[in-house]
Amino acid sequence: MTVSDPIAVTRAIEAVMRDDRGRLLAALIARLRDFRLAEDALQEAAISAMSHWGRAGLPASPQGWLLKVALRKAIDRLRGAARDARKTADLTRLAVDEACETDPEMIPDERLRLIFTCCHPALDPKSRVALTLRTVAGLTTTEIARAFLDAEPTMGQRLSRAKAKIAAARIPFGVPGPEDWAERLQSVLAVIYLIFNAGYTAGPAAGAAAERDLCAEAIWLARLVDRLRPGEAETEGCLALLLITHARHAARVDPSGATIALGDQDRRRWDAAAIAEGLALIDRAMARHAAGPFQINAAIAACHVLADSPDWPQIVRLFDALLRHEPTPVVRLNRAIAVAETGDIAAALAEVAALGAALDDYQPYHAACAEVLTRADQPAAARCAYERAIALAPSSADAAFLIRRRDWRLN
Repeated sequence: MTVSDPIAVTRAIEAVMRDDRGRLLAALIARLRDFRLAEDALQEAAISAMSHWGRAGLPASPQGWLLKVALRKAIDRLRGAARDARKTADLTRLAVDEACETDPEMIPDERLRLIFTCCHPALDPKSRVALTLRTVAGLTTTEIARAFLDAEPTMGQRLSRAKAKIAAARIPFGVPGPEDWAERLQSVLAVIYLIFNAGYTAGPAAGAAAERDLCAEAIWLARLVDRLRPGEAETEGCLALLLITHARHAARVDPSGATIALGDQDRRRWDAAAIAEGLALIDRAMARHAAGPFQINAAIAACHVLADSPDWPQIVRLFDALLRHEPTPVVRLNRAIAVAETGDIAAALAEVAALGAALDDYQPYHAACAEVLTRADQPAAARCAYERAIALAPSSADAAFLIRRRDWRLN
């Protein structure tokens, strides 16, 4: 790279910020205990790199250079605000960090602490998702707003409020202790699954228009948690569930854009390597004898890919196990669908009828009702359920699938 090549400099900075932003930001937050200051300092360091690297060339350690300069920028900001001995002591400690030669191999990986901070229960679920995508995965505010169909200023305000709440509530920047580990890990994995589900719900058709694939981001985050804290059965189960589900994405829609039912998908278009990795993760997780909801959901997903005709009685038993962890109406609905597939239509019909009040605004509930009512030979009620499901469909692909299925099943 020539020192006068601004395009090469820009690409180098973009590469470091894309690949190492989360690690650098986590290292800064660990030192500064301030999300806003850390983000601002890192951004200022990147701006400084544009001119400095253009004059002097790419440093031997771009990551270390950015961390050192970001610390210097933060110290400059804090120095003017120092009013007491405690802040002076903090500045002295930071000055020592800044003065040290920063090798990228010596930068501690604080991202697990960052993930747990972003996913703290004190924040509302949407803010946990947004903050995780912004700080750990490095998505821009524009990308996050687009993914969740929010206005960019609205998402920016949400992120600002989340950071302010972390500071005001003195939410610790750290990994929870043994007494809180299991509960907080489930919260982190739930955030990762929400990110995946946002991408999955948008559908394959959104992939070309979207700047970032949220399904891929969620899989990357699950891999990161697994790498930073290996040996956790639920993390392995979560990653397995995401891999097996995402492996089918290329076969999910037909050329017209309509959703294709799982049983009708062309298995040749599935990602066999991703499925194999997911199945191996399930085996590894189950061998730890610490079954949890993500492992059970992954096992259910595995039942659907292991055979052309799934073992529905086994799936019902898995849902029974899942209900012990998550006794929710949605899990009961999915169990009822599995019961219908075993041929016990009367039991399935009774179960979905009992869930009507709890799930009236839940689109999959009405789609399930339509299918069960059709099998129970109640076409008028089934048609009403189809119309409600179509009206609530989250995407045109899902609506097209339901319209086609209604016309095929009831005409």
